[in-house]
Amino acid sequence: MTRKVVIVGAGFGGLQVVQDLKGAGCEITLIDQRNHHLFQPLLYQVATTLLATSEIAWPIRRLLRNRPDVTTLLATVTGIDRERREVLLKDGGRVPYDDLVLATGATHAYFGRDDWEKDAPGLKTLEDATTIRRRLLLAFEAAELSDDPAEREAFLTFAVIGAGPTGVELAGIIADLAHRILPREFRRIDTTKARVLLIEAGPRILAAFPEKLSAHATRSLERLGVEVQTGSPVTDLGEAGVVIGDKPIPCRTVIWAAGVQASAAGTWLGVETDRAGRVMVSDRLTLPDDPHIFVLGDTAHVETDGKMVPGVAPAAKQQGKHVAAMIRADLAGKPLPGPFRYRHMGNLATIGPNSAVIDFGRFQLRGRLAWWIWGLAHIYFLIGTRSRLVVALSWLWSFLSGQNSARLITQKETLRDQ
Repeated sequence: MTRKVVIVGAGFGGLQVVQDLKGAGCEITLIDQRNHHLFQPLLYQVATTLLATSEIAWPIRRLLRNRPDVTTLLATVTGIDRERREVLLKDGGRVPYDDLVLATGATHAYFGRDDWEKDAPGLKTLEDATTIRRRLLLAFEAAELSDDPAEREAFLTFAVIGAGPTGVELAGIIADLAHRILPREFRRIDTTKARVLLIEAGPRILAAFPEKLSAHATRSLERLGVEVQTGSPVTDLGEAGVVIGDKPIPCRTVIWAAGVQASAAGTWLGVETDRAGRVMVSDRLTLPDDPHIFVLGDTAHVETDGKMVPGVAPAAKQQGKHVAAMIRADLAGKPLPGPFRYRHMGNLATIGPNSAVIDFGRFQLRGRLAWWIWGLAHIYFLIGTRSRLVVALSWLWSFLSGQNSARLITQKETLRDQ
């Protein structure tokens, strides 16, 4: 009987498993609640008008059109029946499995203040990106219309909460948008007077990077006009603005980049999770009590040499390769591969045009050369020659013309009625 492999999630990890099981003789079912694979590392560039949605997302069915061994289902998973070995779908359907791979990712976490989401959207999906882009562009338009100086100032104040790579990258491009790209397009406002706040509760930005790279990033952001505020958490926020400690700041556009929460996979399985909801897995990425259920990527709590494996694309792809190798070995009756070991590929973050920081451990880079390496690395991981070419041309156009190409206000608001 053909081995049934069900993969939930078509992100980096899930697609890697599909890729590496080609020719293995499995009957693969890939389930995702969206019809596209998303290149999340560049999602912030959609949110800040640099790239269009189609440049970083690809229809799953098109990617797998030459794989007759793969059935793709556009569906929402609501649970796992471990006794009957079935995946439960929202429409009442059930999908049987012999091996189950959960690669369902994570969403943003508000540390108990979920009511903040409508006023401070996070950035995990294309819908999030287009919502943020809409709010950014409408803020400038609203400021142009307003005759009230205080209201105008609030519309021209932008707050990014959380100073990891995503927060730093967002703040840098918003500042570039306001100070370099938009000034000649408005008549009643001076967009260069826009305030961009990067708010971090911890002592410094880019906490995962060495201190000297963090300090360089801070200086680079400040040269772009970003106000970096560290050491004080946001204590409240709403439509009117944010409160840092006990200081209110009028602000109409707030973006959340401060934390993540794993998907509900741990609840579906009824197993132990960490504080962020990540499933505690064995060193082979399986459940301790079931060697045929694999959990990987942002959904899994994985450690290598006593250190938590970061929730980044290279880690998810490495885990996907390991899971596929485990399934292949089991199918062939061969010894299983050893424990999963993460090979750290380095930390990268861009700070704006012509500046980035890269940490390869002993080897560190900053400035323009780091920016070029960052760009080449991201283009390399894009899917397909056309995508690589289109993104490269979009970046080149922005670099040479001083204009971003994706500045249409089209989509409706997804979180707040307008």
